[in-house]
Amino acid sequence: MVSKTLGMKTRTAARKTTRILSTVRYVNLSAKGRVVNLSATGMALDLNGPFPAAAGSSVQIECEQFGILEGTIKWCHSGRLGIEFKPNSNAAAQVSSYFRFFHQESRPVLRR
Repeated sequence: MVSKTLGMKTRTAARKTTRILSTVRYVNLSAKGRVVNLSATGMALDLNGPFPAAAGSSVQIECEQFGILEGTIKWCHSGRLGIEFKPNSNAAAQVSSYFRFFHQESRPVLRR
């Protein structure tokens, strides 16, 4: 049986499926994409194009719904990034506020 996690450590926090348009920034580079799932500890981003940052890189994710979040890339695979929020950031409060006031359950249109 093939592991769906590719041998990577996965988030234990509950995830919610989303479709939030966002921009990810790394040094002076940026890429557009959308947040496809979100939890209190991290997110998965589906990008519109290539992104040259590697696992372990610090990035900023910006979107209208929760402003700017800071995190670390945990994995990159097929145009998708896994981001873990920095524990010293206010990400948990921003994500909690998003779920309380804005989130509407969405179902994926396409699966990979």
